[in-house]
Amino acid sequence: MVWVLPLTYRRPSHVEGVDSSSDIHVNLEASVSNASETAGGTDRSLKSQRSGTIGGIPPALSFDKIIDGGTCPPCTTRDFMNYLIYVERSAENLQFFLWYRDYVKRFKEAGTSDMALAPEWTRAMEDEVIARIQKEHAEKARKEPKSAVVTNIFKGTDFEKQSDIRKPSNASDMDPFSTPPQSPQELAMISEEYIGSNTESYRSQANDAFTLAGAKAPFTIQPFREEIDRVVATYIMDHAPRQLNLSDREQKAVLQALAYTTHPSALRIILKSVEPVLRLQAHPNFIRWSICNGNPPRVFFARALGVGTVLFSFVAALVLTLSSAARGYRALSAIGWVLGIATLIAAYKGMCVVLHGLHHRHVRPWELFVSEEDPDEAGKESFDSFGSSNSYEEEPWVVRYKKRNVVRKILDREIWIQEPALRQIQDTIFVQSMLCAVVLAGILTAVFVLVPAGNLF
Repeated sequence: MVWVLPLTYRRPSHVEGVDSSSDIHVNLEASVSNASETAGGTDRSLKSQRSGTIGGIPPALSFDKIIDGGTCPPCTTRDFMNYLIYVERSAENLQFFLWYRDYVKRFKEAGTSDMALAPEWTRAMEDEVIARIQKEHAEKARKEPKSAVVTNIFKGTDFEKQSDIRKPSNASDMDPFSTPPQSPQELAMISEEYIGSNTESYRSQANDAFTLAGAKAPFTIQPFREEIDRVVATYIMDHAPRQLNLSDREQKAVLQALAYTTHPSALRIILKSVEPVLRLQAHPNFIRWSICNGNPPRVFFARALGVGTVLFSFVAALVLTLSSAARGYRALSAIGWVLGIATLIAAYKGMCVVLHGLHHRHVRPWELFVSEEDPDEAGKESFDSFGSSNSYEEEPWVVRYKKRNVVRKILDREIWIQEPALRQIQDTIFVQSMLCAVVLAGILTAVFVLVPAGNLF
């Protein structure tokens, strides 16, 4: 068994954004169009996009392995979801993706007679709708009066007309005495009220979205129409609690498609936007973040300890050089240099060498205060496809963790790292740190040993 990766290994780079022209789009289109042909068409095509090819991510930690449940903590689907909620704050992409995978499976397995009412949304139909939307935008831009152009220029500034600053969208907005929500909890409550609690509410909101997109009201007898209405109200329409980051044209195009059919291919545009972000941005960033075994205070403490050890070794070597002590004693500083430099390099990559020696990691802040009676219930709400917004600022652990002093954070509870591939990555980083430390310490030791003695005392 190979205990470490090649010594040239580099952890995944932090990804800021994903190029919309990624080649993955082509394969995604094929995967969706084949959804109605074979039971495993989509899954096989999606799995062909191996995240293991991304630099620094071994196949054992690929995107598909994580999503399919083939990994151990702290690299499970739940850990990935928690990362997107608490760190990247973009969990709606994964929530939609998981729902879509399940929806494709259920749609293909459904054998009811009404399935004929949900035909496939072809590529030609999609291109036609997109072309029409682009034409409408172009015509609107040409016909837009100069006054409107000036208004757009000053939009959001002090020169904007007061009447254009805020346009009420419902009765509560028109009330001048209403108080806007001040906390994420209130925003979540409003979102829950907004999406409604029954089928008619979802359908009403979906119909409003279809109307705004210029689409005709869909047939309510289509299979899965009720579920699609909930998807529109939760992920697609404006001000939805988990609104996806779609452009205006993408939003209109997908609403046009969903008004026509409930076939999974109608969501092709969203999938082309969501999946590359998950595979090429969120996933590499998650693996990079998971490599860190200590919380920020612990890593900062490790860096400070490394700097202190290196400086102490320099002082010791300098004192021995200026003294009349034998040259051999100067080599003792190499021990401190090796330990200090290795600690610094590991801390630079988010690792504490003490925790690594035990293959432990710090428990995440949101995991510290989980109910001991039923820990499995924690985080289940985030896997609810049609839940409320992903705001966490009002969760009890936030206030409790802020009250912990720095010493308690440095000495937070630890837990064993179960995922072998992650331990292998950390072992590799530790070996790299030690090798670099030995080389640098050897150079420094050689310099101090070769310098003539000062004989000052």
